[in-house]
Amino acid sequence: MAGSGTFAEIIDGDVFNYYSDGQWNKSSSGKFVPIINPTSRKIHFKVQACTQEEVNKAIESAKTAQKLWAKTPLWKRAELLHKAAAILKEHKAPIAECLVKEIAKPAKDAVTEVVRSGDLISYCAEEGVRFLGEGKFLVSDSFPGNERTKYCLTSKIPLGVVLAIPPFNYPVNLAVSKIAPALISGNSIVLKPPTQGAVAALHMVHCFHLAGFPKGLINCVTGKGSEIGDFLTMHPGVNCISFTGGDTGIAISKKSAMIPLQMELGGKDACIVLEDADLDLVAANIVKGGFSYSGQRCTAVKVALVMESVADTLVKKINDKVAKLTVGPPEDDCDITPVITESSANFIEGLVMDAKKKGATFCQEYRREGNLIWPLLLDNVRPDMRIAWEEPFGPVLPVIRINSVEEGIFHCNASNFGLQGCVFTKDINKAILISDAMETGTVQINSAPARGPDHFPFQGLKESGIGSQGITNSISMMTKVKTTIINLPKPSYTMG
Repeated sequence: MAGSGTFAEIIDGDVFNYYSDGQWNKSSSGKFVPIINPTSRKIHFKVQACTQEEVNKAIESAKTAQKLWAKTPLWKRAELLHKAAAILKEHKAPIAECLVKEIAKPAKDAVTEVVRSGDLISYCAEEGVRFLGEGKFLVSDSFPGNERTKYCLTSKIPLGVVLAIPPFNYPVNLAVSKIAPALISGNSIVLKPPTQGAVAALHMVHCFHLAGFPKGLINCVTGKGSEIGDFLTMHPGVNCISFTGGDTGIAISKKSAMIPLQMELGGKDACIVLEDADLDLVAANIVKGGFSYSGQRCTAVKVALVMESVADTLVKKINDKVAKLTVGPPEDDCDITPVITESSANFIEGLVMDAKKKGATFCQEYRREGNLIWPLLLDNVRPDMRIAWEEPFGPVLPVIRINSVEEGIFHCNASNFGLQGCVFTKDINKAILISDAMETGTVQINSAPARGPDHFPFQGLKESGIGSQGITNSISMMTKVKTTIINLPKPSYTMG
């Protein structure tokens, strides 16, 4: 059970402690935040409800620790990151168990998330040493009218305290994708995990603690967003915010100070299917892309824009695959597990009922038990239906039939979102032209959208985000350029 063995020190009674200044603490508030198991819909874990004063202390200790950490050699920073990665992988079982209970992630996917996170930390350590070890040298006579009297040295220096806010669906992976680049760059971290996923995140932080990072460098505060959310994101001690999630990100970007922001928000990832596409490949990718982790991924296929001439055949192929998806609890490694909360399930149901009222074709019967929604493909969806534009974050996928590629591109670009998209065709020239025309951060050709591998650039346009992720891009964003200019006296004689 999580909280036993090595992890015993992170729990006090039945409430998980928060982490600040190198130790596990109980909040003075005397309050806790309950974590509801999406499958049982009962309280499974409890975490501390930190006060604003405790947040202040965490940021203060991060500030102090960062000053020394910035002076720590790169290879030493990397050494500690490699150690944390190894410890994280050693403890994959209890962390994966938390993911199963907190966010209803299928058991094998939960283990994969932890292992992938360890790999990300190790790669980041290696890449960081190389990337940050390079400076730049410029001489003044390269610019017209100047003599060689100025030498310019530039290097990348840390920003200070990085506030990391990951989402519920990948609370470990999307936390380390912020923590590792911040630490290798010489920054300190204040992590505010999502409520569902907080215990998995606390276990992950404990792996960094066991690796022996300096105290105060990494802090993890838990609590109600209403009490500490704005307080954190508007805090003058924070020098950078890396946030992954939904609408909250837009509010943060309006309220935060003049600091670098890295935001990955929602998506309505479109899949455009041309007549010449390999329909078996398309069906496999649409089912994997649309329904894995019950569609609760920002890079899930959220709308299929299919050429009318192949739509009947493709819909049949998708339906045959959907029929084989297993539905049930995450402990049984089912393909479709309960969605995160009851309010999330209610929102998805609202989109489904709107589509029903407006005449969409239901390829399966709509079925729901508590937070568990059976996979549903909706054919003949039209632009006047909410599901055509809104992000369900659940196992419901709309198919819109199109009569031209232009119509598909138009629908994709009319969305407020622009995270990822994909196009299926055997004609590479067409694929590139369509990719150029799609207003999304990434376009996948002949594959469903996906965030990884974690060193690839990952970014969204429009309401899908600010800045770019991927290991090198994150390191770059979490550093600033420092320039030192050496001024030489003008030579009074010429060397002969």
